[in-house]
Amino acid sequence: MVSDSKWTVFSIKTTGEASDAVCDMLQELGASGVSVSDPSDMRAILEDPNSLAFADDDFIESLGSEVLIQAYFPIIGSMLQASDPSGRTSPGSRERELYADIPRSLFLQEDIHETIKSRLSNIAEFLPIGTGEVTASTLREEEWADNWKKDYKAFRVSDRVIVCPSWEEYEAGEGEIVIRMDPGSAFGTGTHETTAMCAEIIDRIVSGRDRVLDLGCGSGILSVLSSKLGAGYVEAIDIDRSAVIVASGNVRANNADVYVHDGVLDDAVRKDYSLIVANIIADVLTDLCPKFTNYLAPGGLLLISGIIDHRSADLLNTYKTDGYECVEANKKGDWYSFLFRRP
Repeated sequence: MVSDSKWTVFSIKTTGEASDAVCDMLQELGASGVSVSDPSDMRAILEDPNSLAFADDDFIESLGSEVLIQAYFPIIGSMLQASDPSGRTSPGSRERELYADIPRSLFLQEDIHETIKSRLSNIAEFLPIGTGEVTASTLREEEWADNWKKDYKAFRVSDRVIVCPSWEEYEAGEGEIVIRMDPGSAFGTGTHETTAMCAEIIDRIVSGRDRVLDLGCGSGILSVLSSKLGAGYVEAIDIDRSAVIVASGNVRANNADVYVHDGVLDDAVRKDYSLIVANIIADVLTDLCPKFTNYLAPGGLLLISGIIDHRSADLLNTYKTDGYECVEANKKGDWYSFLFRRP
């Protein structure tokens, strides 16, 4: 049990280009939650003429350019709960190493701090990380639960889909679909380019005949959207139990019909999905490529996202080589999504 319900928060200042690599590193290190504050995302929302948010010019100027990433590690006694800072992994397949819960033990805060700085240096060899400044602070659990709310406002992810937190009021216009979404500590609220691209495509293609699998569902936004668009069956899977809890709450808040559970692709219920959505990291998408055909109906669609610019060509070639037809390629910022069709 977490002692006194406290967390050590490591705050990292970096760049938008490196933010996902840093988040992946922190997850591999066993962080119980990771939050990202990207001023470019906030600026884009505020400057969008269709945005539902507003702010004065001084506030927009004050946002700066650095991305702030915060990783939360529970304090137990005088130690932090994390994965092995040495980087050792347990035996198993590559998919299991990349796409499974990470065993956690207790470590000194200084060891985790030094490991984060060391791994940032490794990331800096192939991505610009900015200042890479790392600081640590202590936070009580109730403060963590409310910490992300201050910057999370209603926003539009497509022409007719509005994402709105439960604590804000929004009256839907004609034809608009409103999704009530509380992200908690889970990823995927629709503000990041990778999730936004998936939401836009799902809005266009999902109908009442579809059987949808949302693999790596995070907050559940894409599952909830699929259900609200009338999909006949929607299933959401995530390896992170905290994400499953958050997604389940968001499903209930939207009266959506979604089966949410923890697990990996092998835990999926069906073998005939008409659409599989996987917004996860490139390495996992590479490893899962030969497995997706076991779960897609003939002619079914596969939407993958979470692909940084410099990995996009390799991912596209991998899936084409495996027989998938690329129906659509999209790019937002430095991120790609691909929509494939199974032969």
